[in-house]
Amino acid sequence: MGNPKHTEVSVARQSPQRPDADEPELDDTTGPAEPDEADEADDTPRAAIDRSLWEELRIDPVEIALPAGTGFTLRAYRPAGSLTPTDVTERDQDDPFLARRQVIEEEDDETVVILDEELAEEFADSDEEEPSRRRRDADADATDADADATDEDEDATDEADDEEVPVFLSHRGKLLLFKTPESLVTFVRSGAPNDLSQLDSWNELSERVEPADIVPLDEDTYELDLVVENLRGGHDTWDSTLLIEAGEVARDVSYALRLPAVLDMLSAGSSLDNLDEALRATVNGGIGAFMGRRRLKKIGAQTASLGWRTIVGKISAVVDWRD
Repeated sequence: MGNPKHTEVSVARQSPQRPDADEPELDDTTGPAEPDEADEADDTPRAAIDRSLWEELRIDPVEIALPAGTGFTLRAYRPAGSLTPTDVTERDQDDPFLARRQVIEEEDDETVVILDEELAEEFADSDEEEPSRRRRDADADATDADADATDEDEDATDEADDEEVPVFLSHRGKLLLFKTPESLVTFVRSGAPNDLSQLDSWNELSERVEPADIVPLDEDTYELDLVVENLRGGHDTWDSTLLIEAGEVARDVSYALRLPAVLDMLSAGSSLDNLDEALRATVNGGIGAFMGRRRLKKIGAQTASLGWRTIVGKISAVVDWRD
């Protein structure tokens, strides 16, 4: 899929042969022909389209290109604590590899108290209080440490709940992609179950959205179908914008669709994360760009392309295409 963000290729269409190419085309009123309104709409820049609906409801249209085709979907960001994750039970059961995976149930931790009667008698009969004091102090320190650890865990949990995370138009662990804006709008209006319906702005969206509104911004348009081929071309041909944005949407999709294998491949310190960091450095300019280019040369093109081929394959496997 072509994308104006990266490479625009203008192809001139051949006009039918006319008797006199120098004469302007006239309509029935002998005046110059008016431009087609549809052509004017097609030339409207994406950024110039009315975005008030999406800004008000805090939901955005997204366009994703995969090897199997290009589709539209919706994405929002909300605090993690306010979202119910997509249910992947049915999806995992359909996967023969996941179905054979053994399920390990973690046993509840139990505190075992062992009473040493002889030791207890020894402390009871002793006139010295020092051992007892030390033991009480140790117990108090342990209690304080446990309390501090509990407070830290609660703070971390609160921070995690407040962090905004992505949620897509998905259902039961499947990302819903629509071939046309019309089919996407029809689904939204249908009241069919999906993971975005839990948002407080969903009902209003279903009442107001029109096909003309499904125009993703350039930064919400992703070309995963081009990533592997671009990486295979070698360091000199790598498209930083294409690859950085591919990483962003892959992280979002893998988080929202619960794909831990993809998250691991893109996690901090991984080879693909190092690729992402180096690409971002080259874009930022300055001495960082120089260092970023040096780091890129150390990253194997074959390793990067194979890794991304796996990621694109795993994402493609959880897509539910809708016409």
